[in-house]
Amino acid sequence: MDKMLETIQAPSDVKRLSIRELKQLCSEIREFLIENVSKTGGHLASNLGVVELTVALERVFNFPDDKIIFDVGHQAYVHKILTGRRDMFGTLRKFGGLSGFPKRSESEYDVFDTGHSSTSVSAALGMARARDLDGGKSNIIALFGDGALTGGEIYEALNDAGHTKTPLILVLNDNTMSISKNVGAVSRHLRNIRINRLYFRSKRHVSNFLDHIPIAGKWIRYMIEKVKTWIRRKVLPTTLFEDMGFKYIGPVNGHDIRSLIACFEYAKSERKPVLIHVKTVKGKGYAAAEKHPECFHGVGAFDPLTGEIPPSGESYSSRFGKKLVELAERNRKITAITCAMPDGTGLIGFSKKFKDRFFDVGIAEQHGVTFAAGMAAAGYTPVIPLYSTFLQRAYDQTLHDVCLQDLHVVFPVDRAGIVGADGETHQGIYDLSYLSAMPNMTVLSPSSFEQLDDMLEYAVNVHKGPIAIRYPRGGTQSPYPYERFVPNAVYTKKNGKDVTILTLGRMLLRAAETEKILKCHGISAEITEVPTMHPLNSAAIIAAAMKTGCVVTIEDNVRSGGFGEHIADILAENGVHCGFKAFGFPLTPIEHGSVDELDKKYGMDADTIAKTIIKMIRKNQNGKDQT
Repeated sequence: MDKMLETIQAPSDVKRLSIRELKQLCSEIREFLIENVSKTGGHLASNLGVVELTVALERVFNFPDDKIIFDVGHQAYVHKILTGRRDMFGTLRKFGGLSGFPKRSESEYDVFDTGHSSTSVSAALGMARARDLDGGKSNIIALFGDGALTGGEIYEALNDAGHTKTPLILVLNDNTMSISKNVGAVSRHLRNIRINRLYFRSKRHVSNFLDHIPIAGKWIRYMIEKVKTWIRRKVLPTTLFEDMGFKYIGPVNGHDIRSLIACFEYAKSERKPVLIHVKTVKGKGYAAAEKHPECFHGVGAFDPLTGEIPPSGESYSSRFGKKLVELAERNRKITAITCAMPDGTGLIGFSKKFKDRFFDVGIAEQHGVTFAAGMAAAGYTPVIPLYSTFLQRAYDQTLHDVCLQDLHVVFPVDRAGIVGADGETHQGIYDLSYLSAMPNMTVLSPSSFEQLDDMLEYAVNVHKGPIAIRYPRGGTQSPYPYERFVPNAVYTKKNGKDVTILTLGRMLLRAAETEKILKCHGISAEITEVPTMHPLNSAAIIAAAMKTGCVVTIEDNVRSGGFGEHIADILAENGVHCGFKAFGFPLTPIEHGSVDELDKKYGMDADTIAKTIIKMIRKNQNGKDQT
């Protein structure tokens, strides 16, 4: 029998299928996802959970005339498959290939670029208001998970939408998971909601019948509605969403495609804010992902038959977690805070050993940082590891609540620099710039696991005030012998006389590769590591620059406001005249691809850096010869 999936090139093809054929299509989509993601890596469990949900949406609505915004967006694979991108799935998350998130430049069916949680309702409401201003009739849908309800922005949007009665369809995908298991009062509230899924279908039939009764029909319908509401509020728990002004439908079985279609058809007929609460199973249809959804949330290549995931080895994240446990055993004032990511940030060990000092605040970085500030003000030492891209979400709280008060909060900044396959929304290439602009903040950047250990011990037990330790994804190590970390010290890793390369973090390895190339061209490069990026040791920087008269900086950050610009300011302010070049990423969205591929594209590979240095030195030498 021919594959049903192979006949689907656009959402219009889904509309012609029977319920039986739609079920077959869902089964084939799951097989397709497992086969492809096992090779490319990606967000598997979340997509397996929304197969029927997405198929029903494509069946009922008319995309792209209707619009759908995916919260976070890592659950949009099925949408991509059904909107003409199935043949590109072999390139998923690869350089130049299909993005792992919705991307407007990729397809007209992707109407909003997403990558962070709790943003979809705000974006959808903005589109709905624009539609209303234009006199349009299109349906605007926001699809978000229950994890998004642990973030604050979504409540601002729900409050606005419910108050103004803007026609909008919200789909809550409730699988009790974000990346790790959801926590908090909202999660408990969702577990308590129980409504018969046939209720709204029956209500629609009764309403249609009464509407056809002359005069008395509308009055009877009105009275039934009032009595129904009174009884329901006496018998069943009031839903948060109804109180905020939404027509609530649910919970609905998110794997029953017939019920989903009926609910979406009903929602489409209502010209008011509607919220459909859908219950799904993360990892549905693949035993390994159902059993361990957190492992298959974002997964690399794996064996599709056994579900076995190859071991990844030690990383900065895991090393941080081990060291923090060691420190917490000796210091009872250490607390750990996570924003729904204990696995990804290395806090699982801490959460098990120090349950009373471990706090999961949900996907709520703003709350998490100010919560940490409160603990610090009360005499504790809070450690709040966040991915660089997610720390951006709490910029104001870091500046206003932590830095201005000079509170001792420790920020391990995970996934700093280029992260690779997750692309634009997840690259951590801005933290050096925004953190170094904050008063009282200290920023450290380790180049090895041993240096991370030293920095964390210093940050927790010695330092006073806000401090960040930024480290990359994975485990890139310095090629040079380790020297014990001393705050604000710089380290000459290789002596040279022609050019001084100043660098930090993972780029110390890149500097070492560059030095070897330069040596082959008769150029002697001095490699200087600057582990304390902010505040900089001005005297040491000036001395390093004057030694060779030619300075190059390399950083895993945007050039604007970054390490190189800070070095240039020190040299200029102190009247040091020398050749200077800063290597960093440009102020342009950096797409997905491997770290090496992206480094090469943006001139951050050793060959490109070496060629630029050779031209600089030859130009300087020619200038000297002419004088």
